[in-house]
Amino acid sequence: MLKQSGEDAASPWHRGELEMQRSLGVVERMDGPGRNFVRKAMPEQHRAFFPMLPFVVLGAVDAKGDVWATVRAAQPGFMSSPDPETLEVLLPREPADPADAGMEDGAAIAMLGIQLETRRRNRLNGVIGRTDAGAFRLRVGQSFGNCPQYIQPRAAAFVRDPALPTTLPPLRFHEFDARARRMVESADTFFVASYVDRENGERQVDVSHRGGYAGFVHLGGDGALTVPDFAGNRFFNTLGNFLVNPRAGLVFIDFETGDVLQMTGRVEVLLDSSEIAAFPKAERLWRFTPVNIVLRPDALPLRWNRRSDV
Repeated sequence: MLKQSGEDAASPWHRGELEMQRSLGVVERMDGPGRNFVRKAMPEQHRAFFPMLPFVVLGAVDAKGDVWATVRAAQPGFMSSPDPETLEVLLPREPADPADAGMEDGAAIAMLGIQLETRRRNRLNGVIGRTDAGAFRLRVGQSFGNCPQYIQPRAAAFVRDPALPTTLPPLRFHEFDARARRMVESADTFFVASYVDRENGERQVDVSHRGGYAGFVHLGGDGALTVPDFAGNRFFNTLGNFLVNPRAGLVFIDFETGDVLQMTGRVEVLLDSSEIAAFPKAERLWRFTPVNIVLRPDALPLRWNRRSDV
C-alpha cells in the first residue's frame, strides 16, 4: 500500500496519481493543472454538453467492492443540470446490468460523457441521490474535460425505442467464449472504471475511455488482457487508482450489434517491462485478469458507423 506524505495531503492528486507522476518526474508540473482543471462544479460548456448525448458511460462499485463499467442509452435530454453542482439523470434501474447494483442512494459513481462523432469528452464523479427507480441526481465531486486523443470517430443512430429493453438474457461466465474473445481482440475502443477510498473516507470512482488501433488490446491464452498506455494528459487518474486499489471494470461495445461485454477483476501496472516494446507507441502497460464476465446481447438500442471525415 502506498503511503501518503504531508506534501501529498496538500496536493490536488491522491497518492496513486502522485506516484505515477513521480515515475515521470512531472509532479510539480502537474500541480497547477490539477488545481485549475479538476473542478468541484461543472463549467457551463459541460452543463450544455451532457443533455445533448444519447448515451453515457458509468462506473460503479457493488457491495462486494467489485467495480463495473457500463454504457446506458436514452433519448438526448435524459441528462440535465439544474445548477453547476448537480446533474439529473433519467435512467431506469437495469437488473441485467451488473453495474446497476452499485447505483444505490448515497453510492459513489463516475460518469463519462463522450460524443464519438465530434471526439469530445468530459468526466464527472460524485455521489448519487436517489428517490425512485427511474432517476437519480449526481452531486458533483470532480468535473474535468479530456482531449480528443485516441477517440475513433463514429456516428450513432437508434434502431429501437431506448425505453424498450432487449428481450435477450445476459450471459455470465468466468472465461471468454469465442464471441467475447472476438469483441476484445477486434476492439479499437473500450472503457475502464476504477476507484480509491480517500484518506478522508470518501470513495472516488473514475471511468475513462481507452482507444487505439484495432486489436490494440492483447488477450492472452490465460485470459488476461494486456493494455498499452499511450502518452496522455499525465493526470493518471486510472493508473493512479490501480496503484492504490488494483481492481478494474472494463466494458467493450460491439458498435454494429449493440452487444455489451462487461468484466470485473484485478489489475497490475507494468511501468518497466520488456513487453512494452511489442506495443507501438506504448509508454507502459497494464494487465487485467477478469474474475467475472457478463455478455449482454443487444443491450444498447444504438448502432454506430465509423466516420472517415474527421
